[in-house]
Amino acid sequence: MGKSTGKARKKKRDDDKPAPSASEHLLFGGPLRYDMGWSQHSEAFLELNFRAMVTRLPSLLASSFRLAWTADRRAARIVVSAELARGAAQAVSLLAVNIVLGRLMTSGSVGDRLHGAVPALITVAAVMLLGALLRAASTYATGRLEPKVERVATELYLERAAAVELSAIEDDAFHKLLDTAQYGASSARRMIAIATRVVNAMISLIAAAGVLTVLHPALLPLLVTMTLPSAWSSLTIARRRYESFHTWVQHARAGHLISSLLTEPAAAPEIRVHGVGPFLLRHFRSMSETAEAEQARLARLSARTGLVAAGWTGIATVATYATLGGLLLAGAMALSVAGTAVIAIRTGSASLDTLVLEVNSLHEEALFVGDLQRLYVEAAERAIPVGGEPLPEDPSEIRFENVTFTYPGASTRPALADVTLRLPLGKIVALVGENGSGKTTLVKLLAGLYAPERGRILWDGVDAATADRQQLAERIAMVAQDFKRWPFTARVNVAVGRASVPLTDERVTASVAEAGAEDVVADLPRGLDTLLARGFSGGHELSGGQWQRLGIARAAYRRGRILIVDEPTAALDARAELEVFDKIRALAGSGQTVVLITHRLASVRHADLVHVLEQGRLVESGSPDELLAKGGVYAELYSLQAEQFTTKVPTKIPTQAPTKVPAPNVPAPKVG
Repeated sequence: MGKSTGKARKKKRDDDKPAPSASEHLLFGGPLRYDMGWSQHSEAFLELNFRAMVTRLPSLLASSFRLAWTADRRAARIVVSAELARGAAQAVSLLAVNIVLGRLMTSGSVGDRLHGAVPALITVAAVMLLGALLRAASTYATGRLEPKVERVATELYLERAAAVELSAIEDDAFHKLLDTAQYGASSARRMIAIATRVVNAMISLIAAAGVLTVLHPALLPLLVTMTLPSAWSSLTIARRRYESFHTWVQHARAGHLISSLLTEPAAAPEIRVHGVGPFLLRHFRSMSETAEAEQARLARLSARTGLVAAGWTGIATVATYATLGGLLLAGAMALSVAGTAVIAIRTGSASLDTLVLEVNSLHEEALFVGDLQRLYVEAAERAIPVGGEPLPEDPSEIRFENVTFTYPGASTRPALADVTLRLPLGKIVALVGENGSGKTTLVKLLAGLYAPERGRILWDGVDAATADRQQLAERIAMVAQDFKRWPFTARVNVAVGRASVPLTDERVTASVAEAGAEDVVADLPRGLDTLLARGFSGGHELSGGQWQRLGIARAAYRRGRILIVDEPTAALDARAELEVFDKIRALAGSGQTVVLITHRLASVRHADLVHVLEQGRLVESGSPDELLAKGGVYAELYSLQAEQFTTKVPTKIPTQAPTKVPAPNVPAPKVG
């Protein structure tokens, strides 16, 4: 009893997984592990057993063939034909060797025996030459197939991932599937070579087993017994490795994140000024040591499993050769037959070992390809809908009716709560309010990035929920506060605003002019052809204000009917800010609708309509003058900002009394 308890305790100690590090708790708020017991991958993981391996082998080979056929049909045909021919050649070679040994061990002179063996020897040589040619053809075709298969699988992965709703990208569970599925493309590539080796090993094994069965039926089960321990070992190790991968995938991503921060240009100034480098290095080391402990655990278990398998394989091998010796001593087998049997056993054992290992590898890679296929399915379910009700060609307004929206996983307070408002088209509409009031959420709903939890968004009576999403997106241009700074040329950073149309210099130049970004482009070393990524040769970096102008040029290039600008002048100086708003007013003057989000209330003085949000609710609507006269939230915020420019600044040296300076371009607040 005590001994058994001790063994159980030792096994538990060996199987203990590394505890979460302090760095995981400090940096990421908790352990970065996925619970495989409740994971959707647990079923796939538990399928890693011998029965599943044998049962799924035909489907795995068929899956590999389909991948190859999709990528390159000619190369796929060459591989299959070459491997089938190689297997047949090996069977012929074994039979020819048996004939050679039979001829050499018969009675008669050496010359007669050699002469009798010559035809079989020629056959062996010809088969070896043919095998070499077939191996070369298979290697060439496989080399062609592998990169093509990976490209096709990767393109499908990226295509599906880019077509899902924004809510899917922001969902932790879906993002985990993205993390694991990205390895499916490389696994698909490896499946081609592995499947080739599986087919070759199967045919070689069939050939060797057929020869052994002809020589003596008792040898075949012994051959199988020799290989079963290694099959168990390989499958057990693969199970643990697959489980570990899925459990630790988020931890690995976090470790890569820390290491990338140390070399990220955006973080470089603060790392150097604040001395963050040692801090990040310390936690990178801690995270890495935790991951290393997991790898050491797997290595320890693999070594133990391998030793057990090796012991059983040794016993089975001794039994096999003892049986062969007994057959010889009993006169049940000729010496020439025994020699052929030894060769067949060695060939069959090697083929069976290879088959088990490669099928195991094929199965393991197929699990990752299965992750990729699950992504295809889930991405299709969460994809942006195609088609729908057409939007009005020239709507007069967009109306939010009792719209409520809560971010998944957020607190109980919705980001927008029962909001009803109108956005007249062809006008400048401003959304103002303090941080967290729901302004950005509202424009994301307007752009179709999210769907309301309750309520409707109507384009002259057409519900955006049932409308053609592509049509909706075509009408929107957006300059977000955190718009993407693409690491490409300045020309592409503008033209990416409407990547679906042919890129023309005229359209790019006009868009740059509309945004007032001519000086930005003129200051670049190579103009529009300047690479805006300092990490590359010839790369150049822009200031925040320059990037903001380029972002506005991107929106102008898109030529959407509704321009959404979120804090468009946050990084601009006062003079540049005036110029940008002049450009925005000009866009509205040409009939384009402008939805403006800004904290600078002086910037909305030319807005036709202002909506004031507070904690996700609409509290005021009206023109700037009406809201100032009303004396509500807008007037309060306006006064607070105006006071920043009108407060007297005390000085140490007596001078003439400072003059009150009105806020730049801010009309004096009207008194109700």
